[in-house]
Amino acid sequence: MSLTRAQIAASKEWTARQLAEAGIALTDEEKERIEVSDFGLNELEKTGLQLLVYVNTERVCAKELVMLPFQTCPEHRHVSVGSEQGKEETFRCRRGTVYLYVEGEPTPNPKATPSRQELGVFTACHEVVLHPGDQHTIYPDTLHWFQAGPEGAIVSEFSTRSTDEYDVFTDSDIRRITTISD
Repeated sequence: MSLTRAQIAASKEWTARQLAEAGIALTDEEKERIEVSDFGLNELEKTGLQLLVYVNTERVCAKELVMLPFQTCPEHRHVSVGSEQGKEETFRCRRGTVYLYVEGEPTPNPKATPSRQELGVFTACHEVVLHPGDQHTIYPDTLHWFQAGPEGAIVSEFSTRSTDEYDVFTDSDIRRITTISD
């Protein structure tokens, strides 16, 4: 399964428009670098993420995460790579609502209903609801996943160096790098 170039182009355009409407200016070069990920499931509207990495050095990373209404980023953790500890990240909600799930006491009646939930691939059950201006820090090697609310969401992520290509997903069908077809 893969996304077509046309699907990716339309998603990049939509993402750039969402950021502009939120007052986040992008250069043309940044618009081109927007990443569209369907996590190999070919259901972008349900399971996916649009993101732009501003900077990713040996020490820090900053990016924007843009999500469609009810779109879910699947459960994963940022593991150590060699001698380097896994990524620590802080999510700051800029627009919309984000339902973030981390390890901890399960929340009764959680608000998110992710696709593939019936497969048992969502085990972090402590809900943190983020509205514009709210933020939450996720420590290295912590299982987490998140879903946008009904209006979609924009989240700024500030973290230690990103090594997302090494993320470990609970769902073994997930592929971090998007496959593109014509």
